[in-house]
Amino acid sequence: MDRNLALELVRVTEAAALVSSQFMGKGDKNGADGAAVEAMRKAFESVKITGEVVIGEGELDEAPMLYIGEKVGMQNEDSMEVDIAVDPLDGTTLIAKGLPNAISVIAMGSKGSLLNAPDTYMKKIVVGPNAKGAIDLTKSPEENIISVAKALGKKTTQMTITVQDRERHNDIVEAARKLGSRIQMFGDGDVATGIATCFEETGIDMMMGIGGGPEGVILAAAIKCMGGDMQGQIYPLSEQERVRCHEMGYSDEDLEKVLDIDDLAKGDNLFFAATGITEGDLLEGVKHVGGNKAKTQSVVMRAKTGTIRFVDAIHNLDKNDILVELMKKYNME
Repeated sequence: MDRNLALELVRVTEAAALVSSQFMGKGDKNGADGAAVEAMRKAFESVKITGEVVIGEGELDEAPMLYIGEKVGMQNEDSMEVDIAVDPLDGTTLIAKGLPNAISVIAMGSKGSLLNAPDTYMKKIVVGPNAKGAIDLTKSPEENIISVAKALGKKTTQMTITVQDRERHNDIVEAARKLGSRIQMFGDGDVATGIATCFEETGIDMMMGIGGGPEGVILAAAIKCMGGDMQGQIYPLSEQERVRCHEMGYSDEDLEKVLDIDDLAKGDNLFFAATGITEGDLLEGVKHVGGNKAKTQSVVMRAKTGTIRFVDAIHNLDKNDILVELMKKYNME
């Protein structure tokens, strides 16, 4: 896969981040999400791929663009066929409230490489490279914390576990407290939080819990690029979600399976790109600096080489056709 595609993907996440950042703190999460989706879809038009959205904004009858099955990219005869997984705005509540860790993300891989996860929940464990092979979703949270601590050469009292602040995670919190581990709660945006496990400077050793299934596949692509480890299990929390899984071809037996990182994101022809929208643990948010200019920070990863690049950019908003069009549409000139 052409390595130059990495920077092309960054341009796509930058567009979504720049437009949606205009909504920060305004309480309009649907407006922010719609703007990010439209900006990302327009930016894809100049990327030399024959892409198909396998994880996106929903089905054709639910989403006007970036729906599952939509073709994106230039679609030239010589363009590479790829799977695309997108979340133009991971953390809609975060941006509506002006909270940290809202990001725009894309995962891309060779055709058939990304799991077409149903839009239900997924049970997950995520760790960085130094704890690869130390996790087992069939075991208890307590057993996993002990195993990861051993792999990292730490005492359990030196571990930091990040968990989404939901009642369904009380068992994880209780297990961590029993072992004396530190707990870092987060509200939304488990893609950004999961990625943080692979960077030692964040101080986060592992993430556990039940979050979005589609986001789990996007996260798996990033974790694989960084050499970390992840396991997941499609985990419907209601009968309606279970029916949805059946509609997408998942049997009850399939829902019992533990998926390893290669089940979620196959092979090494994988790319991941993300741009910060609000300030975060890993990425800086969009900063509007005057003169109708803005700064962004992005990260782009490639599984084949394990390369991780941070990209800082200054954008002249007057000279970006996509931004000019959408700023006018959303009355943000």
